[in-house]
Amino acid sequence: MRHALRLARGATRRAEVPVGCVAELDGRVLAAASNRVEATRDATRHAEMEVLSACARRLGDWRLAGVTLYVTLEPCPMCAGAMLLSRVPRIVYGADDPRKGAFRSAYDVLANPSGNHHPRVDRGLLSNEAADLLLDFFRQLRTNPGARFSQSPPLAPRRLRR
Repeated sequence: MRHALRLARGATRRAEVPVGCVAELDGRVLAAASNRVEATRDATRHAEMEVLSACARRLGDWRLAGVTLYVTLEPCPMCAGAMLLSRVPRIVYGADDPRKGAFRSAYDVLANPSGNHHPRVDRGLLSNEAADLLLDFFRQLRTNPGARFSQSPPLAPRRLRR
């Protein structure tokens, strides 16, 4: 997760929403990425989607058996759906996303009984660091008079209470 946080910090420097994702297989990093939505002007270029694609290319298979994904923010419905379709067995994320989170916060893609794949999802790993990174990013955007949002700004990620 620390590697994913470093990637998220790098995304901030590129004016991307600071989300990082790392895929691990057998104790080795298989792929890693941060958001590239702004750079590519493509809404599908979330960190998780970048990593899933890189893993599939590297493994030569769309089924990502044995892969663990570490993501700084609770995945959105698009990314969660792609993780399910890719058969990722374990997903670990940091901060909850109250507006678009697809594992518990706004949606629950795993609750559908028709699904044939149910990964293990662990939440809250380094959540405060991940949430603080996102909060700082959006705070800076709001104080910048030139900052624009295509829609309303996202709700602040939830910090875990200690």
